[in-house]
Amino acid sequence: MPGITREEVAHLGRLSRLELKDEELDHFAGQLDEIIGAVARVAEVATEDVTPTSHPLPLTNVMRPDVVRPSLTPQQALSGAPAQEQQRFKVPQILGED
Repeated sequence: MPGITREEVAHLGRLSRLELKDEELDHFAGQLDEIIGAVARVAEVATEDVTPTSHPLPLTNVMRPDVVRPSLTPQQALSGAPAQEQQRFKVPQILGED
């Protein structure tokens, strides 16, 4: 596999609007070459018999049944409210809408 050239790194730098020095071009060319080699090795892995998955473990939702339980009445819930209207908390208007 041919390595990444300084010219290709300089081109990527221009596309990214990065000003790269000569020593950075050499340094990044080596690093990018190693990265591309590592990605190529991953692509060589035999995966024909592996089924695609989105998660390594099976996921199940743990839900409790919806059970009606005793709770506060509207009057009890609103008993400490500074203002209420139509069995609701009344708050100051902030958006200027009706």
